[in-house]
Amino acid sequence: MSYEAKLQATASGSASSASNPPAATPDSESPSDSAPETKNQGKNEAKRKAKMEKFLKKQAVLNGAESTDSGAKKEKKPKEKEAKAAPKPKETFVSTTPKGEKKDMSQPMAGSYDPVAVESSWYDWWEKQKYFEPKTGPNGEISPKGKFVVTAPPPNVTGRLHIGHALFIAIQDSLVRWNRMRGLTTLFVGGTDHGGIYTQLVVENQVWKHEKRTRHDYGREALVDKIWEWRSEYGHTIINQMRRLGTSFDWSRERFTLDDMLTRATRETFVRLFDDGIIYRSNRLVNWCHHLNTTLSNLEVENKELKGRTLMGVPGYAPEEKFEFGVL
Repeated sequence: MSYEAKLQATASGSASSASNPPAATPDSESPSDSAPETKNQGKNEAKRKAKMEKFLKKQAVLNGAESTDSGAKKEKKPKEKEAKAAPKPKETFVSTTPKGEKKDMSQPMAGSYDPVAVESSWYDWWEKQKYFEPKTGPNGEISPKGKFVVTAPPPNVTGRLHIGHALFIAIQDSLVRWNRMRGLTTLFVGGTDHGGIYTQLVVENQVWKHEKRTRHDYGREALVDKIWEWRSEYGHTIINQMRRLGTSFDWSRERFTLDDMLTRATRETFVRLFDDGIIYRSNRLVNWCHHLNTTLSNLEVENKELKGRTLMGVPGYAPEEKFEFGVL
């Protein structure tokens, strides 16, 4: 019911009450006894009327807007879907720079980052310019500011580089490049490691898999040649990975730990240490591998705690044959 209708109903009710006054009762009060309307009540009534009028106007505006929107929606026609243009095929980058020459920058720049295009040709040019070799004076003297030399731990040639290798190479290379820019004579030496027993085991397994022969069938010298073949296959892969990382190695000093020069240096070092009494030979408990017929370091052994005498099988022997362990 609207506010005006309420007022009319109130007025008609008051008129009927005035024309037909109720019968007097002992408890009824006379008109003279009723309290007159206070000033605050009049103000509150005026505020209530003003709020009601404001609300009615707002409702009228909202109702008009809804009707306008509904009409516009009815008139709106669905848009036809436009066919998306097929993406342009990515252009394959082709380097026009001869190997070892400074990169040709006259080609147009690609619209998006292409690592193949960005990294192309730079490393070959850096290497040809010998930027990674230590800078010395005319007589080979180092820079007055000092020197900074790092020998990178050579990765084993038993596989390929992983994210761990990339991390430590990046950190070391950052330090070397920073000191090189500071004017120091810098040298960053890289190479690959034969991996000791692990490489020997991998090569032996490959030989047995393809040729059904053992290292004893080959002999020491022939087995070393097989390890060199393995290095030629996987070692060059590792070197190429290092180059792709942008490592500033002095490649003129790159070595493999089975090189003749390093082998002679290792033997000479151990002989000198023995002659000086720093190392010695003695009877000690060692980790002996019956399969490889050699000792193993503690890092290459998986320990198993035994509470006492225990019979266990040994790889390479019949499963039913047990050996005693846990007793000295």
